[in-house]
Amino acid sequence: MKLLLDTHVLLWWLEDNPSLNGKAREYITQSDNLVFVSAAVIWEIQIKKALGKLRIPTDFRRVVDRQSFEMLAITAEHAYAVGKLPVHHRDPFDRILIAQAIVEGFTIVSHDEIFGKYGVALIKT
Repeated sequence: MKLLLDTHVLLWWLEDNPSLNGKAREYITQSDNLVFVSAAVIWEIQIKKALGKLRIPTDFRRVVDRQSFEMLAITAEHAYAVGKLPVHHRDPFDRILIAQAIVEGFTIVSHDEIFGKYGVALIKT
């Protein structure tokens, strides 16, 4: 299975936060699953950090790079797919993750139930 982590899931994973339930942890750690982190997630984290809404380690990039996750770039195809999505909510970071999941055939790992409205596969945390 190919998994795409939502922003809070990546943060919970990195800090070993108990909010990341056992089921989600199991999927992330299964060696036959490929786990992806979107550039959109890194972008959102950096924006929140710059606004003072989030504290992350100064070596955050190195911390993320040490994980066994694959980085997923945002492509033009992903951007076009956003335009085809119904507007169930307006969060641009969530919308690009949804588009990426649809285009790439990924399952999203998230606590946010809104993803289910878009018909993408979801592992709820």
